[in-house]
Amino acid sequence: MSRVANPNVEIANTIISQLGGRRFQVMTGARLFTAIPNGVAFRLANFPGVEVNAVRIILNGSDLYDVCFMRIWGVNCRVISEASDVYAEDLQRVFTDATGLDTHL
Repeated sequence: MSRVANPNVEIANTIISQLGGRRFQVMTGARLFTAIPNGVAFRLANFPGVEVNAVRIILNGSDLYDVCFMRIWGVNCRVISEASDVYAEDLQRVFTDATGLDTHL
């Protein structure tokens, strides 16, 4: 029996790789990665002075990314900032600008 590839998982893995892969996870405390339709959502470790603790990145119809930075506590969710039509090579910069966290050394 052949395995059917899940395109959502492939897109999520590509986005994580473009953010820096394992180094990104170590530097930011990113965890709880979830493949969502056309993207990925994840949580961040709590750092003093960093309001963002959740991120959602979606591949849009223009083959660019829409990024949403959020604060989640309990059942409440507040959008801190959003960026639309982000190029893959700009994902790390947009992430750092919104969170203040470096994605690599």
